[in-house]
Amino acid sequence: MHGNATDVKVSPDGSTVTVRVPMTFRRRGCRKVVIAPGGQPTAPQHWAPQRPRVDSTLVRALARGFRWQAMLDEGRFNTVSELAKAEKLDISYVAHTIRLALLAPDLVEAILDGRQPATMQLQPLMRGFPVEWEVQRSVV
Repeated sequence: MHGNATDVKVSPDGSTVTVRVPMTFRRRGCRKVVIAPGGQPTAPQHWAPQRPRVDSTLVRALARGFRWQAMLDEGRFNTVSELAKAEKLDISYVAHTIRLALLAPDLVEAILDGRQPATMQLQPLMRGFPVEWEVQRSVV
């Protein structure tokens, strides 16, 4: 804070400090951006919490896994092999993707919200993970 860009006032008893920073708010799409005194948008990473990063590849695989599991549950296909043939995909890929439907509900929610740990990637999950939810939380 220097120059005349800000205005600082201290109350007579010294108990309150008021700082005025000139800024403008502008809409960009459906969000607001703070325009600093120099007329440049402020970098959000400096003052706002980081936005969740949704891993669209992981979300798509998760959706496929749940969809395919539902198809098996509904009896549309009797085996993973029949399902893989109908989808024209490798049986191993289909089986590993269906396994994603066994993830703990809170982990699924974190993936959909983009709050999953940075270490949670699709390829390691496709290689396998424990089916016990408590164990999943500790290793994923």
